[in-house]
Amino acid sequence: MKALQSPSTAVFLTVFIDLLGFGIVIPLLPLYAEQYHPTPLQFGLLMSSYSAMQFLFAPILGRLSDRIGRRPVLLGSLLGTVAGYLLFAFAGSLSVLFASRIIDGITGGNIGTAQAVIADTTTGADRARGMGLIGMAFGLGFIFGPALGGFTVHLGPAAPGIAAASLSFLAFLWTWFRLPETRPSGSGARPFEILSFASILRTARRPAVGVLLVMSLVTATAFSNFEATFSQFLKARFGFTPATVAWVFVMVGVTSAIVQGGLLKRLVARVGEVWLIIAGTLSLALAFVLMIGVTSRGLLAFNAILLAFGAALLNPTLMGYVSRRTPPTEQGEVLGSFQSMAALGRIVGPFWGENVFLRFGAVGPYGTGVVLEIAATALAFLGLVRRRPPEEIREPA
Repeated sequence: MKALQSPSTAVFLTVFIDLLGFGIVIPLLPLYAEQYHPTPLQFGLLMSSYSAMQFLFAPILGRLSDRIGRRPVLLGSLLGTVAGYLLFAFAGSLSVLFASRIIDGITGGNIGTAQAVIADTTTGADRARGMGLIGMAFGLGFIFGPALGGFTVHLGPAAPGIAAASLSFLAFLWTWFRLPETRPSGSGARPFEILSFASILRTARRPAVGVLLVMSLVTATAFSNFEATFSQFLKARFGFTPATVAWVFVMVGVTSAIVQGGLLKRLVARVGEVWLIIAGTLSLALAFVLMIGVTSRGLLAFNAILLAFGAALLNPTLMGYVSRRTPPTEQGEVLGSFQSMAALGRIVGPFWGENVFLRFGAVGPYGTGVVLEIAATALAFLGLVRRRPPEEIREPA
């Protein structure tokens, strides 16, 4: 019973339930938009509007959680998510669809606040494992969410949105009853700022943290560049149906959940966060190289698992590493800035990936992924390994 009442478990279940709703909506969004005949520009803006709002509002929500508390920010943002999904359910025009994604993107910037709860309540190697729990919640949400969406859409066009809103409201209730306030005392002493760019610049000036901020942008761009084109790639090269594509994504989600939920803490204790970050970027670079020339389903499965493994190592370890170099009173702001840069990468990545995939095939997005992950590896070596003493690089505790 104590495990169910711990803040880490409460955040995991909150994010998981909320991401179930996200997983329901995202596969259906392009299909719903098509009935309004959007131009290519409108279509691109619709698909990136969620991440654009996250880019702007994640640091704001993070700073707000430093000032008034993690719990009220999470509760308020979950109610906003409910409103966004209800708009999606009953949208009768493209403009209402835009409104639903904008509202959900603004409130979806709460992931940095959820990560701040983990940072408030963990230390040492448990920090990376705690961040991994959020990553596992993402993976599981993307496994079961699309399946629920495929089931509920048969009940009517509004049913998926209603189901997603119901799940987010359930997450709201869980947070209300199960999540205690974890904000350290003294966090609200700093003046509150609306503009997020000053926050990002302030975060970037921190020793080592600025390098990780750039890595967040680079790696998010690389991976979203892959995600945006993967379904088209599988259809073009292997003739996969939507159902077969879904199973590939399930395999990716399961791998990610296993790594982040079980293996990550042991790996951090053995080799340290910095070397796991480098292992993650190199794994992703290798997977992108192999993906360009893959012709067999066996190698495709290996590549998909390698991609999931690399991402599962990289993302929570980056967040754990930076959160342990941030004062307790500023966790929300710094982690919100990281989420903002990742959101910027998820804006740039899909636009670039789609364009180069249509022009050059697989070598476009996956060749881009190789270059970006090699750049991230170089940043890790130059910014983390060379500037840190050996005992700090390993940091098993």
